[in-house]
Amino acid sequence: MKVEFINPFIASLKNVIGTMAQIDLVVQKPQKKGDELARGEVSGIIGMIGPQVKGSMAITFDKALATSIMKNMLGEVTNSIDDEVRDMVGEMTNMICGGAKSSLAEQNYDFELATPVIVSGTDHTIQHKVDGPKIILTFASPSGNAYLEICFDK
Repeated sequence: MKVEFINPFIASLKNVIGTMAQIDLVVQKPQKKGDELARGEVSGIIGMIGPQVKGSMAITFDKALATSIMKNMLGEVTNSIDDEVRDMVGEMTNMICGGAKSSLAEQNYDFELATPVIVSGTDHTIQHKVDGPKIILTFASPSGNAYLEICFDK
């Protein structure tokens, strides 16, 4: 996978979480992902399709990070992955992918976004409906981790 596809997602995720929730995320080295098991407790998955590219992105949050984001953004304290947290993850998924879409459009990669799907629970799975390598990046914070998965057609 080309680095020019990955960097806009990294920048957008750090920007959205930093701006909206005042949480600084430290990105770790990208890795190839060979399974479908989510690394956290709540995920937003979104498809992307256009003339030059077909792919999907998933953002998964540890429960502690998701609830910290909720508290920092909306002032709401929760200790569970409830409907409000799932809605927030859907909005974050849209904002992160939308930010990356804007950056990629500047490189002449245009695509449309599907509606995000939210999945939660321990040991849930993420299925990318794209035939290509899956890249996963861990974003660490004192509140917990976020995991960004990106998959594009070969």
